[in-house]
Amino acid sequence: MVDWITSEKLVPYPLAISEMEARVAKIAAGTATEVVWLLEHPPLYTAGKSADPTDLVDPDRFPVFPSKRGGQYTYHGPGQRVAYVMLDLARHGKDVRQFVERIEDWVIATLDEFNVKGEKREGRVGVWVVRPDKPPNADGTPREDKIAAVGLRLHKWVSFHGISINVEPELDHFDGIVPCGIQGHGVTSLVDLGLPVTLEDVDLALKRTFPKAFPSSA
Repeated sequence: MVDWITSEKLVPYPLAISEMEARVAKIAAGTATEVVWLLEHPPLYTAGKSADPTDLVDPDRFPVFPSKRGGQYTYHGPGQRVAYVMLDLARHGKDVRQFVERIEDWVIATLDEFNVKGEKREGRVGVWVVRPDKPPNADGTPREDKIAAVGLRLHKWVSFHGISINVEPELDHFDGIVPCGIQGHGVTSLVDLGLPVTLEDVDLALKRTFPKAFPSSA
């Protein structure tokens, strides 16, 4: 069985990294169970291993933390549900690509609980929503906004870091970076889409849909 931990107060990023690394080491050693940790961070930017310094548009806006997870620059802050996923891939097939897809499928199933159609895009990690209510792109294609980010790392086949779903963050806080290095697309949230959804609502949906993505941990 997977443990679920919910932090009610904002968790400083360095503390979260320290706690994750300690738990992952115990999971790898077989002395602790898998866990999903639900939390919020104070406003900050993180730079993944592939981060391009030119994508940090406003370096003085919020603290910037280097991160060993995959990906590029990401914003975290209040109103965003971060789920750090510490699972032993020895129980899930040891297929990294499939694992990332299952994480994205979990997010999509969670959004579906609120009648939001999340979609994957080739070459763009994360989950996206089409915005027919907004003007199309210059090339005539529909506008798409990112609603959830995915960034993972493995240690001895145990995952950590995870996902962030925009519930009701300050969307202009994303303006200090090029989110995930992807130009030409916006960022949205469940509340921005007109849904009166709370973090607690999202937590319940994450727990309901988790067994579909990871039946061996249910």
